[in-house]
Amino acid sequence: MIKKTAIILFVAFIGYFSSLFFYPPVQKLKKENPKMTSFMEYRLREARKEGKSLTIRNQWVPLKKISPYLVKAVIIAEDDKFWSHEGFDFEAIQKALEKDLKTGKFKAGGSTISQQLAKNLYLTPTKNLVRKMKEAILTWRIERALSKKRIIELYLNVVEWGDGVFGAEAAARHYFGKPASALGPEEAARLAVVLPNPRKWNPARPTSYVFKRSRVIYHIMLQRGIVVPVYEEVMTDESGETQQGHAPEPEDHSKAVPDKTLGEPLSDPVFKEKDSKN
Repeated sequence: MIKKTAIILFVAFIGYFSSLFFYPPVQKLKKENPKMTSFMEYRLREARKEGKSLTIRNQWVPLKKISPYLVKAVIIAEDDKFWSHEGFDFEAIQKALEKDLKTGKFKAGGSTISQQLAKNLYLTPTKNLVRKMKEAILTWRIERALSKKRIIELYLNVVEWGDGVFGAEAAARHYFGKPASALGPEEAARLAVVLPNPRKWNPARPTSYVFKRSRVIYHIMLQRGIVVPVYEEVMTDESGETQQGHAPEPEDHSKAVPDKTLGEPLSDPVFKEKDSKN
């Protein structure tokens, strides 16, 4: 009897995980924008259990209406190999596992943007081995069905950015009172930095950690040519002392960005998109 039950459970287990290779219908995401995600529904259930009222703020915008600074800041902060990997960053996964083994806690870090998208669309924030297996299968399917540009567009529109705040447009308006298309590089860096814990950190009122980390992201964007520095930044060294020199011709570079397609390579090969699925 025990053996028979074990066989039934094993077959059911295999059948369930096999079904994830066909369902949910990931192919629909090529053209359809999700109105609600599993993660949003989880937050609503969580709020109801706690006797709280939660309103989901989410407004879909196409990638071309999201500041290129935010696109690139998020990739730098969350998944710098996004354009080159096929859904998984095995080096990051290995480091995360080594850290988990040392601490004795299963935190399951090292997730790529593709993995995070799978979790946001179809799963919950619960951290266990079964969920990670589901996430891996769904990530594999997402990477094969969608282009990298579509993946980052979906991610930036559904990711959690605060209590009830989902997506770049809602986040930009909630924290900075402007559309996502108008975000500057420093605002983008702050929004990118809070993604690991968006309900704890506030990009508009940054903690010391958020501020310092956002400056790191900002300076990486400077180094890669994503942000063209203003005169004051060029003339100030790391100690904060102003260097001597002659001012260049007046020109506003504060919002300048290289003339490249959103999310495609600038001076760094990390931004190269190899995949052309559409």
